Amino acid sequence: MKLIPVIDLMGGAVVHARRGERSAYRPIETPLCAGSAPLDVAAGLLALAPFTGLYVADLDAIAGRPGHDAALAELAARHPGLALWVDAGEAEAVRVERRAAAGPGRSVVGSETMADLASGLAAIRAGAVALSLDYGPEGPRGPAEIHAEAGLWPEAVIVMTLARVGAGEGPDFARLAGIVVRAGARRVYAAGGVRHADDLARLADLGIAGVLLASALHDGRLPAAAIARFMA
Repeated sequence: MKLIPVIDLMGGAVVHARRGERSAYRPIETPLCAGSAPLDVAAGLLALAPFTGLYVADLDAIAGRPGHDAALAELAARHPGLALWVDAGEAEAVRVERRAAAGPGRSVVGSETMADLASGLAAIRAGAVALSLDYGPEGPRGPAEIHAEAGLWPEAVIVMTLARVGAGEGPDFARLAGIVVRAGARRVYAAGGVRHADDLARLADLGIAGVLLASALHDGRLPAAAIARFMA
């Protein structure tokens, strides 16, 4: 099972994401590094374990503000073997094509940023993207069809349960199990709520291909030994 650390960027800093309440996010405080600069936090995470990928949520870009591609380009230059998944609100084909051609990273197309099904499908088909099926406390976000029809999904599907992010309540196992069954041969990645190694073991048993991690890495609930066991 692939373990993928996450950094959430806002205002030039890595912020502590909690329950998807973005207006309340503040710069992260972590024992992995001093400060909240993106390059420093990324280096601290990569020192914890030999992760091969990093998920970046560019919250400013998602909100329509100038994003952090310059910092991501520097991150890619410092860690040339690192696969970057970038959620920057790119739910239009032209933006996916631009990132596919020039980088940095690979686009994540989030259902919550799709203006409609047609433009969202065009974005999915414009490059080797990952689709994020986004769920808020109110339920699925974005076009209903993209959640309901597995035949529309690309090879990589992220199940993003925003209400579980940073909340310490555990993953949404029931939803994940249902999506794994519907996904067939597609790879399903879990995002939101992982607390400890027992959660990872249960996700592996469900057939989850990978897990996005943040809080449990910073607060030590997933120590290096546990991470190494699942990465092996």
